[in-house]
Amino acid sequence: MNEHDSQGCPTGLWEERFTDGGLSGTGRYQDGEKTGEWTYWHKNNRLKARGCYAHGKLDGSWVWYRAGGGLLQAGAFVQGLQDGLWARYHASGELLDRGVYAAGKKTGEWVTFDPTGKPQRTTRHREVL
Repeated sequence: MNEHDSQGCPTGLWEERFTDGGLSGTGRYQDGEKTGEWTYWHKNNRLKARGCYAHGKLDGSWVWYRAGGGLLQAGAFVQGLQDGLWARYHASGELLDRGVYAAGKKTGEWVTFDPTGKPQRTTRHREVL
């Protein structure tokens, strides 16, 4: 664990630590880049985020949580750029907003919700080609 290859690049299973020594993340490095599933924790040891990397970039589905345990946001990446359906949540757990990203840019219809979950506003963004 936490080893370096002959060129000094991180390789294999890895643990990241906060400055106080607490565990902040776990995953794997390959060829000096994060790869596969990584998991991150808040300082209070609650799950912070979980998702995958490919060639050192966020890739695939990711989910983030609040320090208190509630869902913060969920969505996906393609080669480090937000892509596909995304949703963010109020601290109450109700949906905050929802829409689609294409190549890292908001596209199409996005709906914002009030803290009770009632639709509040709809915004149309340019389609990304």
